[in-house]
Amino acid sequence: MADPITIENLGKTYPGGNEALREVSLDVEPGTFVVLLGPSGSGKTTMLRCLAGIERISLGRITIGGRTVADGRAHVPPDQRDLSMVFQDYALWPHLTARDNVAFALRRRHLSRAECRSRATTMLDRVGLGALADRYPNQLSGGEQQRVALARALIADTGLILCDEPLSNLDADLRERMRVEISSLVREAAATTIYITHDQAEAFALADKVGVLERGRLVQAGTPEEIYTRPATPFVARFTGLAGEMPVRVRERGADGTVLVEPPEGRSFLARAPAGQLTGDALVMIRPTGVRLTSNGSAEYHLSGRVTDVAFRGRGYEHAIDVNGTTRLTGVFADVRAARGEVVGLRMDPAGCHLFPAEQ
Repeated sequence: MADPITIENLGKTYPGGNEALREVSLDVEPGTFVVLLGPSGSGKTTMLRCLAGIERISLGRITIGGRTVADGRAHVPPDQRDLSMVFQDYALWPHLTARDNVAFALRRRHLSRAECRSRATTMLDRVGLGALADRYPNQLSGGEQQRVALARALIADTGLILCDEPLSNLDADLRERMRVEISSLVREAAATTIYITHDQAEAFALADKVGVLERGRLVQAGTPEEIYTRPATPFVARFTGLAGEMPVRVRERGADGTVLVEPPEGRSFLARAPAGQLTGDALVMIRPTGVRLTSNGSAEYHLSGRVTDVAFRGRGYEHAIDVNGTTRLTGVFADVRAARGEVVGLRMDPAGCHLFPAEQ
């Protein structure tokens, strides 16, 4: 049975005054896959450890499945929170086989040893490791060990699964395959899942809901689409992928939430802006989807620049472009390769251009 989670005004301060979390509030519906996204030091690991009961909270309240597990007085230990974890370093018992590592998660169910081993074998089959059930961790690859750890978390049949950057130690190809496996298996189990990562592509691919953390604060929470198309702050925009950013002057606001802006050189174009007044100098943050190559002689371009680099990406080409010596844009996609040194036109799409007040 999936558990709902409520986090209210969560704070965590370590000895010495290091404030790792500040006033974090988040509601998680049962069965939701939530990814906490942020750079090193943002507080995402501390938040996961507070949910698990490994860390005591300093302020606020956490409820899991309607039961308060942490507040100013109570602290329910990890083994009484009905949750399972998938760790970055796998955390497998080296002296136990894959089957026995998975069966270990059933130790509190008062099942016979034969029943535990039978269920563990079935779960290993589900993650594609049935043939390796009798191997020890040091006889398994990193990806195989991670699947054993996932099988152990799933077989516990808890209402909550916590994942501590479980793919960060794997190579790129294996990481992508394991991402798909984790997504499908966890959703099949219908458990509520909290997953932390610093990789925005991984977060967007996995999540039903993304929470972005900056210096201990939850600065935005929403669907991957909301985070990408409506970043709440410059930090969120930068951390979730930009081609570049450019100073502009605000000219006029349209009725559809767009604003006409004027770049230092080139033609005015539209950008998305937050509600409220925005005048004078501003900063436009440009997603890779917010800029397209055109012919420099075309009437369709807003900016022009010189190609400084180009990379083949299978589906087409990504270009790095120097815009009049003031702005560098990367990841500018085109079906056709532009030559290094070529002057090209750039057409701006307001859906991928996000306007914020100029930073001091």
